[in-house]
Amino acid sequence: MNPVRRRRLLWVIALVVAAGIATTLVAMALQRNIAYLYTPSEVLRGEAGEQARFRLGGMVAADSFKRAPGSLDATFRVTDGDAQMPVKYTGILPDLFREKQAVVATGRMQGDVFVAEEILAKHDENYMPKEVADKMGMAHRKHDVNAPAAGAAKEAK
Repeated sequence: MNPVRRRRLLWVIALVVAAGIATTLVAMALQRNIAYLYTPSEVLRGEAGEQARFRLGGMVAADSFKRAPGSLDATFRVTDGDAQMPVKYTGILPDLFREKQAVVATGRMQGDVFVAEEILAKHDENYMPKEVADKMGMAHRKHDVNAPAAGAAKEAK
């Protein structure tokens, strides 16, 4: 093989190796930052994994919110109609956070408790994240609960 072809071959091999390394690094970064949405019943069935970071979506259960006086530590339960999951959070909760409202919490499981790093609450009376609405709709159909259609609330205004 002459020197020009050898040099071209080495360049091609170097480019292929560099592209492979870059692809691997991007895939690892995406895998670390991805957070799937699960409902409490899916988590209790073991679909979320033990150490995985994920989003827990559902409704804040009635009479479940508790905050220690003079502390930012809050505990509450998230429900999807089938199951309830205890949640612990340290920090300032969104202004619109309250019981019987939709919530999405991002965090990890520690034993039987979900420890949230971030809490998102709905932004108005008609909004619920699409993934949570879809999963709550499945729970409503499973339990034969009549739920208003997503567009019905908007048409009533």
